[in-house]
Amino acid sequence: MSLPHQQRFPWNLDWNLLRTFMVVAEQRGISKAADFLGLKQPTVSAALKRLEQTTGKTLVIRKPNEFTITRSGQALYTECAKIFGSVSQLPSLLDADNTELRGHLSIAITSSVISEHFEDFLSRFSAAHPHVTYSFSVHESDDVETMISQNRASFGICLLSALPQNLDTMVLYREYFGLYCGARHPLFGARTITPEDLEGEPFVAFQTEAEGGPLEAISRLRARMGLANTWRGVSSSLNEIRRMIMANIGIGALPLHVASQDVAAGRIRQLPPYDELPMVNIYLITNPARRQSDAETAFLSACEAEISAIDIRERTYG
Repeated sequence: MSLPHQQRFPWNLDWNLLRTFMVVAEQRGISKAADFLGLKQPTVSAALKRLEQTTGKTLVIRKPNEFTITRSGQALYTECAKIFGSVSQLPSLLDADNTELRGHLSIAITSSVISEHFEDFLSRFSAAHPHVTYSFSVHESDDVETMISQNRASFGICLLSALPQNLDTMVLYREYFGLYCGARHPLFGARTITPEDLEGEPFVAFQTEAEGGPLEAISRLRARMGLANTWRGVSSSLNEIRRMIMANIGIGALPLHVASQDVAAGRIRQLPPYDELPMVNIYLITNPARRQSDAETAFLSACEAEISAIDIRERTYG
């Protein structure tokens, strides 16, 4: 007796097609996916067609100057990402029978996370467990949250617009943001600077400063100081915001403790105001649905214990 369609489906499916489709969705195009995978474009197109035939659904709408993932495609992509996350755990899970702690920790992190307390912990943990390996990949905060939700990384370190219901969160540290200009800016050499001096000045902004974003407080600070109404430069990377400030593209916001070295080196100068500055939480996020390896369990347990033992005021920088 033949199996019903839904039961035959996993036996008939070529799992490599799911990996290819995941890359097509993430790269937003056939040619980009082919470059990423090191394949020829017709090969990727044929794989996508086979997957659509297998599922009986249109997954991608391809027209000149248009590439759209359908609702079925979005649903399939979410499951593909979860499958990829589960498969990526296998090497660590298979190391469980070793007496010494082994495994790999993949950490998705937003740019320029600087915390002496976390770095001290990381140093102690790596010294105690020399057979554990690490990979850090830098992404925008929203993408970090998505990767952890899809089980594609061990841990995430990022900003959050709101606490996600499906993830566990812990405040890793807090930081204050101030406004800065570069050495090429006319205000850099001024003896005194008043808030009125900033009115109408062009600025550069983080992409996450939009309303509802994790850095929305910075946009409110700029409005309070009367800077220009629209940005002159924008980036998701703190390092590129720093570059644009020093190039005098515009005034920008930076975490005080991150900017301190550039201030001391004479590359940038802090501008008013100097009090009532925006404070932002940096979170360590994990997926409680993830089947953690021994290395991941040990890392998370030790990190939560050590970091939580430090008063949050001591973990507030700037």
